[in-house]
Amino acid sequence: MSGATLKHIPFARPTLTPAMADAVSETLLSHWIASGPQVQAFEKALSAYHGGRPARVFTSATAAMEVAFQICGIGATNGGNENDEVITSAMTFFSVGNMIEKSRAKTVFVDCDLLTRNMDLDQVERAITPRTKAIVPTHFGGLPCDMDRLYDIARRHKIRVIEDAALAIGSSWRRQKIGAFGDIATFSFHPNKNMTTIEGGAAVFANEADAKRAEVLRFHGIERMADGTRDVKVAGGKFNMSDVSARLGVEQLKLLDGWCAQRRGRITDYFELLSPHADAMELVLPAPAHAGEPDGHSWNMFCILLPLSRLAISRKQLMDAMAARQIGTGISYEAMHLTSLFRNKGHKDGEFPNAERIARETLTLPLFPTMTRDDVERVVATLLDILRSNRKA
Repeated sequence: MSGATLKHIPFARPTLTPAMADAVSETLLSHWIASGPQVQAFEKALSAYHGGRPARVFTSATAAMEVAFQICGIGATNGGNENDEVITSAMTFFSVGNMIEKSRAKTVFVDCDLLTRNMDLDQVERAITPRTKAIVPTHFGGLPCDMDRLYDIARRHKIRVIEDAALAIGSSWRRQKIGAFGDIATFSFHPNKNMTTIEGGAAVFANEADAKRAEVLRFHGIERMADGTRDVKVAGGKFNMSDVSARLGVEQLKLLDGWCAQRRGRITDYFELLSPHADAMELVLPAPAHAGEPDGHSWNMFCILLPLSRLAISRKQLMDAMAARQIGTGISYEAMHLTSLFRNKGHKDGEFPNAERIARETLTLPLFPTMTRDDVERVVATLLDILRSNRKA
C-alpha cells in the first residue's frame, strides 16, 4: 500500500461530536458568549468531579498557574520577594519555568525518574531552603507523583504545592481524583489533552477563599463595591474563559472517564506489542500505572526512549520517516533547564542526567480515544521496521 493511500494517524486528536457542535452553536446563538452561565455550569461540574472542592476556569493552564503564584504570594511581583524559591522538575513543559520566572522568584530544578518522568522527591528534600515557598510537580503523562510523600514533605516544611496537572485530568491517587485533595491543582484543556475547551484551563483549590481570590485575579483584579462601582486593590490579568468554551467543556467532561478508559485500552495494546521487542531493540518504555491502581493513570501521552546511539539516523529523521508513512509523533519534553532562558542563568549540560536523556531520546507516539487496536499495530510495526532498517552495523 502506498503512503498516499494510508490513513493518517495523528499524534493527538480531540474527540468532537455533532452534539457538541450543536451545544456550542446554541451558546453562540444565545448571544451570551463571554463569561456567564456556562462558565458557572462548567465550574460547578468540575467541582463535583473533584469531590466538591472549588474550581475556577481560565483561558489556559498557564494562566491558572500564574494566578496560583499570585494567590500564594510567591515572587517579587506577587507580594513575596526576589529571594523566593520554587522547586520544580527539569522535565516539564515550558509554562512551569516561565511562570516561576515571571513571578520573579528563583527556579530551583531537580531531576526526574527515568521511567515515571516525575520529579525525584529525594532531590526535592535536599533542595529545600528557608527561602523555598512552593513545590511545583508535573504529573508526567498523567501519572501522579507519589502524593503521600510529596504532601508529607510540604507539610513538614510548611510550603505550598501547586500541582502541574495539565496532563492529569482524570488521573487519581489512592482512588481520589488528582485535584480532589491537596493544595492547588492546575489543568489544561488544550486540544491534545484528555478533554478540551479548544484553549482553556482550570484550577481546583483547597478552600473557597483561594477560589474567590482567583476570580478577582483572573479579571483585572476588579472587586465590585456595594454601591455598584468597582475597585482594584491588586493588579490582575485578563484570563476569564468564554461561555462558548465552557459549554464545550461541560459536554466534554461528561465523557472524560470513558475516554480515559479508551486510552488505557490503547496503552495495553502498546505495552503488549512493544514489550517483547524492548530489550532487543533497546527501547525504554514508560512506567505503567501505580501498582494496585490501574485506573489511576489517565494516559495523556505514551513516551518511549529511543536507542539513538545504536541508530544510523537522528530522531528527527526517524520522525520524518514515520510522517512519510502517515504517522504523527511528538517530543515530550525538552529539558527545561537547557533552554536559552535558563542557560543564560548559568544552567548547563550534565546537571540533571535523567531529564537530559529523556530530552535527547524521547519519542511520543500517537494516542487518542478514537484510536483502534489496528492503529496501534500499524504504529508499532512501522516504528520497529524503521528501527531495524537503520541500526548501525
